[in-house]
Amino acid sequence: MTVTAFASETEERFALARQVADAVLFEGYVLYPYRASAAKNRLRWQFGVLVPPGWGAECEEHDFQHTECLMEPKAGATLSVEVRFLHARRRTVQRVRPDGGFETVAELRLDDRVLVPWDEGGEERVEVVAPVDELLGDGVTHPFRRPAREDTEPVLDAEGRTVGRLLRHPDLGVMLPYTPLHHLLLGLPDDPDGPRLLVMTSGNVSGEPIVTDDTEALERLAPLADAWLTHDRPIHVPCDDSVVRVCDGEPLVIRRSRGYAPLPVALPLPVRPALAVGGDLKNAFCLGAGRRAWLSAHIGDMDDLATQRAFEGAVAQLESITGVRPGTLVADRHPGYRSARWADRQAAARPVVRVQHHHAHVAAAMAEHRLDGTRPVIGVAFDGTGHGDDGAVWGGEFLLADYDGFSRFGHLAYVPLPGGDATVRRPYRMALAHLWAAGIDRADDLACTAVCPSDELRLLERQLEIGLHCVPTSSMGRLFDAVSSLTGVCHRAGYEAQAAVELEGAALGAPTGDRAAYTFDLRAPGHAREEGDAVQADPAPVLAAIVSDLRAGVGPALVAARFHRAVTGLVHRICVRARERHGLDTVALTGGVFANTLLSSACSAALREDGFTVLRHRLVPPGDGGLALGQLMVAARTTPTD
Repeated sequence: MTVTAFASETEERFALARQVADAVLFEGYVLYPYRASAAKNRLRWQFGVLVPPGWGAECEEHDFQHTECLMEPKAGATLSVEVRFLHARRRTVQRVRPDGGFETVAELRLDDRVLVPWDEGGEERVEVVAPVDELLGDGVTHPFRRPAREDTEPVLDAEGRTVGRLLRHPDLGVMLPYTPLHHLLLGLPDDPDGPRLLVMTSGNVSGEPIVTDDTEALERLAPLADAWLTHDRPIHVPCDDSVVRVCDGEPLVIRRSRGYAPLPVALPLPVRPALAVGGDLKNAFCLGAGRRAWLSAHIGDMDDLATQRAFEGAVAQLESITGVRPGTLVADRHPGYRSARWADRQAAARPVVRVQHHHAHVAAAMAEHRLDGTRPVIGVAFDGTGHGDDGAVWGGEFLLADYDGFSRFGHLAYVPLPGGDATVRRPYRMALAHLWAAGIDRADDLACTAVCPSDELRLLERQLEIGLHCVPTSSMGRLFDAVSSLTGVCHRAGYEAQAAVELEGAALGAPTGDRAAYTFDLRAPGHAREEGDAVQADPAPVLAAIVSDLRAGVGPALVAARFHRAVTGLVHRICVRARERHGLDTVALTGGVFANTLLSSACSAALREDGFTVLRHRLVPPGDGGLALGQLMVAARTTPTD
């Protein structure tokens, strides 16, 4: 922002006015946790509270403010107006885990203070300077933007050791009180004050189904809970909470459960009665018949025996309320998926149709947008893992697809995935693997090298040299992991996609004036016979540029933003190439990576500006929680009719 210089007398008057403005700005809108039902908070007296227009009527707040000033300007005078406001951001508290990673906690106790999560307001200023003559008539419009951003503040103890960190980010998680119990816990009007802060979460261990039995809860959740509140009404049907983000003003469902399931999804084509069992991560299955599909609530990760039992119970329950008796079972092509093995065991005389993972993702986006499949789309399917037809781990895919089938038009160049799940949990291993594949020295000044224990580093290098347990992968999710560690943002993942989530948060904090972007190298089809006829996107130039920027002192936020722009540019370039060769102009953005709103918004804007029709998920998750819908549609077209 440019600041206008005033004469000393004028500046003194402005200083007095700013004191008044400070009192209104910082005292009139209190940004800390408080109970809305308390008597002192029943009258709303905040000044200048504005909300998005779509929320205004619903929450009884204003989305417009009007201020008038009288002035007697001299000829040729210029008016300078400074608009100040508070930008709300969520502060999350994390503590250091024994392995060096971080985990979110309800509070972090230090000798001299206790840190808890809350909402903070960061001051923002916008200056408008305009000649008074231009204000006559229709006036002057001054658009401005304040992008969401995230920053990290280390928490040190009295001896200077890092014991945690504070994350300030723009996403405010809101949990609606959908039971009377929630209201009672927080306190009704005229009640004594309720708790100052409640951390509300599902009653389950991460990745496992919700515990619904009191006796089982006392045993399985004992390490997590400080107290118990039981109930005399048994839970008949467990249902997890839904998770929704907002992307470009539209809902982006991350987890489709309470409030959504089992509401049916209208299908563009009739299907035979079928059960699609989904994937193994974030499992949700789908029953379909005629022109309706019923997606289950979120089940969980199928590695756990309790989740598999919950899966069986949920299938029986959904069949009972829908009346669908599936004559066909549909599963992923991955030979090791437990969901697919379950389908094989339950098939009896029924056919089991196997659908390629990323084809199902694209088909889900098509079905959600009611496409009948008569014309293929360009499917951009980015995720962490999916079994490829060549035995590799796919995940950075450009498919030309309809419901009948697909062809692989392009993909990220293969790099080794050393150690499988161990590398997913430790993103620094993926960063070192990408550097090795790109021919970039893993020098000690790089964050991913510094954090890797020396004995593990020696073993990892030997593993890469001889190709031991190094399945090739084209995963975009793993590339996000690698860049996250390379920039020092996240080296160990305590939950799925943590490294990618934190990289997105870092990119949101980048300065708005920077427009630089890294560039992938595109290899023409046939460059390497063993890799087929698809266009290959080589990330080596991107990684080399990142290393160069880091050594030049460029911060992680700028590097993260430039990487996001690199991926956006890659999506646009390959889609343009597909349009030129095949005449297709509809693009489906799908897969778990597109839960990243920064990437989704940028890709969509670039494609639409170039004349593409863009399909994005709104009704079902872009990740594996929506996979079963696509499986159902592919099977409906590929299963022979009677």
